[in-house]
Amino acid sequence: MNSTIASSLWTSKTAAKATGGTSIVDWQASGVSINSRDIKPGDLFVAIKGPNFDGHNFVADALDSGASGAVIDHRPDGLGRNAPLLEVLDTTVALKDLGRAARQRASAKIIAVTGSVGKTGTKEALHLVLKDQGSCTASLGNFNNHWGVPLSLSRMSKNTTFGVFEIGMNHPGEITPLVKMVRPHIAVITNVELVHSEYFDSVEGIADAKAEIFTGLVDSGVCVLNRDNDQFERLQSAALSVGVKNVISFGTDAKAQARSIKISKDSFGSDVDVIVGDKEFSYRINCPGQHWVINSLAVLATVYASGGNVSKAAKELENLRGLKGRGAIHSISFSGGSFNIIDESYNAAPVSMQAAFKVLGSMPIIGRGRRIAILGDMLELGEDSLAHHEAMVQLLIMERIDLIFTAGPNMRALFNALPQSMRGGSALTSQELLAEVLGFIQSGDVILIKGSAASGTSCIVEALLDMDNSNNSGSKNNKCSAIG
Repeated sequence: MNSTIASSLWTSKTAAKATGGTSIVDWQASGVSINSRDIKPGDLFVAIKGPNFDGHNFVADALDSGASGAVIDHRPDGLGRNAPLLEVLDTTVALKDLGRAARQRASAKIIAVTGSVGKTGTKEALHLVLKDQGSCTASLGNFNNHWGVPLSLSRMSKNTTFGVFEIGMNHPGEITPLVKMVRPHIAVITNVELVHSEYFDSVEGIADAKAEIFTGLVDSGVCVLNRDNDQFERLQSAALSVGVKNVISFGTDAKAQARSIKISKDSFGSDVDVIVGDKEFSYRINCPGQHWVINSLAVLATVYASGGNVSKAAKELENLRGLKGRGAIHSISFSGGSFNIIDESYNAAPVSMQAAFKVLGSMPIIGRGRRIAILGDMLELGEDSLAHHEAMVQLLIMERIDLIFTAGPNMRALFNALPQSMRGGSALTSQELLAEVLGFIQSGDVILIKGSAASGTSCIVEALLDMDNSNNSGSKNNKCSAIG
């Protein structure tokens, strides 16, 4: 995650000063963690009280695993008198204090990224292109909530050149306190779409919630917006209304400062010619789909806004690959031949479903292979959820998808609306669907797996990876979640 963590990211003294805590033992930490199972030697373990677990119950385990210290708000049983502890009033508050202190001491150019879809991919792409232009810290995975944001900040060393932080939300008001911790120089909104609509009256309401990111911009901050998005004007007005003076846009629109002038797509990526500012660049992106092209334009617009080397960033984009659960493509060799997987199992919304179907429809088929979509429920779509699922049918037909398998009660509505010839199978859970899918695959197939994380379709991905006999890289002993 962090290419710049110093050997002494935190000491007992600097952490105590940041949090107002007390430590009677000197220690130094090279990282920060809130998960005792992921401790690396030298980490500072912050014992967070979550909805299901209290981290204080795992302090001893963390120290045994090599943690250099632990932040606590009450002393767990079984610890020695001289255990390397930092005692605070509230560990959740202390984590935020560490994040704020790390932000305060850093001279880095800070970038905050949000959006309905594409924010994690854009954040990862920014980390990829900026880490060769200076030391760069980025949020790990999708650590973008009230724990993930301060944790990511707390991992940033004072010598960082660029800090890239993802900020997520599914309710109004969630971005404001997070962005005020991050205090970015550049705020990026990838797009605004019908995501988490269960908690909003309209897509305009979603746009207003995303626009909260402008409230944390430092003086002379820049916002980077998608000019192709229907909410561009609304977002631009929101930025100007809070005093943002510099709005940089990206997209295919002729008015965008970072705009594509030619896109040549193939099944595995795109060759793109762009103008950024007044300079023209050409690059290759090895992730298929128009959405990845737009993400790459967001990246170049942000590098431009940061004063970085846009030409170097464009060249580096060739090394970008799809992420686990977000577009990673795997070729699987098995006893019957080979097939390809498109892993989109981490999240799902109508707009990202449409993008994924277009990618699947563009993939070449060899021999008797088929284009197969395995789909889990899209969640948090509110009372119109069934209608949103049924609406996917026409695009599946247009993209010449041969067979559809579905998991979940909402996707059952889509399955029932399919022509009979396209119905592969349907079940209420991914676990129930798995056996049918495994017995159906044949050589040459291209298989898209997509659903909201809670739909459990990731376990189908893992089961298909386990079939690979070429490098034994799959995850053995796969178990599908009973929740679907």
